Amino acid sequence: MGTPDNWRKSSYSGPDDGNNCVEIATTATHTAIRDSKDPAAGTLTVPAGSFALLIDALKKAP
Repeated sequence: MGTPDNWRKSSYSGPDDGNNCVEIATTATHTAIRDSKDPAAGTLTVPAGSFALLIDALKKAP
């Protein structure tokens, strides 16, 4: 995927917690996810078609 340059924060991030959120970056083939507090710590990269499945699974997790 290479290093994305189009990182964006969650739409749920407000002014009080704007640094405590998840950022994502997309390409035509992959979606990358990182912690905005420590972006150099690493990313989770999933195929574009699997991202929606990942989000659905996270929403259902206890």
